[in-house]
Amino acid sequence: MSKIVEDFRAKSDDELQTELGQLKKEQFNLRFQSATGQMEKPARVREVRRSIARIKTLQTERAATAQSQSAASAKSA
Repeated sequence: MSKIVEDFRAKSDDELQTELGQLKKEQFNLRFQSATGQMEKPARVREVRRSIARIKTLQTERAATAQSQSAASAKSA
């Protein structure tokens, strides 16, 4: 699992956004497969959902860090 997190941390913001879009499309398709009974790997739903959560968490962390750095630089100026 930590390997997945390291891979996400190594990506830029744009790459993470692209990955998030791809995962959301996959999640959408998996929902249809589940509803029609065509799902081959039911565990993939959980993996995709958790990967989406990891990316969103990382994006939130980066936004908070950027905001605190801009606030700190505004105070020193």
